[in-house]
Amino acid sequence: MTAAPTRIVVLADDLIWSTRLVAQLRAAGAEPDAVRDATAFAGALAGADGAVVDLTARAYDGTAALGTARDRGIPVIAVAQHDDAPLRHAARAAGATRALA
Repeated sequence: MTAAPTRIVVLADDLIWSTRLVAQLRAAGAEPDAVRDATAFAGALAGADGAVVDLTARAYDGTAALGTARDRGIPVIAVAQHDDAPLRHAARAAGATRALA
C-alpha cells in the first residue's frame, strides 16, 4: 500500500509566488494546497502535515498566520525577502520551524 503524499498548505496572495511554491512542493513529492487569505488558511490546516507562509503578503498578516499553524501543532516554514532578516527572526519567534529567504 502506498502512503498518502504529505499535504502542505501554502499561504501566498501573489499568484506567481504561490505557483512557484506549489511547483517546488509538488516536485518534492508533496500535495500542496494553495490558499490566498488567512480565513482559507485556517480552514485548510485541518488534516495538513505542514504549511508554508509567504510573509511578503498584503492580504493577510503572515506573522499571525504562523501563530495559527503553531497553535494547531502544524509545522510551518516562513518565506520572506532576502534582505529582511528582522522579519525572518520575527517569524521564528512567532512559531516558524524555519524562516527562509
